[in-house]
Amino acid sequence: MRVLSVNVSEPVEIIHNGKPVLTGIYKRPVSGPVELAPLNFAGDAQADLKNHGGAYKAVYVYPHEHYATWAAALDRDDFTYGQFGENLTVTGLLEDHVAIGDYLRVGTALLQVTQPRVPCFKLEHKMGIPGFVKTFMQSERTGFYLRVVETGQVAAGDRIERVGQTPESLSVREVFHLMYFDKQNRVKTRQAAKLPGLTPGWREAFEQLSDD
Repeated sequence: MRVLSVNVSEPVEIIHNGKPVLTGIYKRPVSGPVELAPLNFAGDAQADLKNHGGAYKAVYVYPHEHYATWAAALDRDDFTYGQFGENLTVTGLLEDHVAIGDYLRVGTALLQVTQPRVPCFKLEHKMGIPGFVKTFMQSERTGFYLRVVETGQVAAGDRIERVGQTPESLSVREVFHLMYFDKQNRVKTRQAAKLPGLTPGWREAFEQLSDD
């Protein structure tokens, strides 16, 4: 498990439905060790703090293994690190093998897996493909968010070490599938609602599903 690239960006303006919108999705690779603070990497920021960023979504991770799958599916060869708006492009951390609550030592920082990524129209704008949000959701190749437990420095080439796990947790893919494609599964929604590493909003959503 390894970091292939650290990607950051300040918000930039795009035009969506004829109106200007700020977005931080246009990440670009940076070289050398990058300082990771509690809410983001140095040089990185989120524009919409209601739906992006915050302590539980400080870092977005995307597995590089998916790049080849998307390139083939979309018949494209123009992908660069940060293509999907991720802060960390990594290898060896697929959604099936990473669980909510996992602790990861990345560089000198300690991070915890908190939530699958849910895309918005800004990913569709970056990809330049109408309907890509739905395609991305259906693929369940979502990547995931991390919260910063201990600040530190992260650089391309750093090893990633799993240093702790939550007993009886659910994988990132299981949690995403449960939220969007298997909401009637009361056994699993109750389990998800009790995951201590999951973002509060998702825990509350699973609690509501369990009570319905």
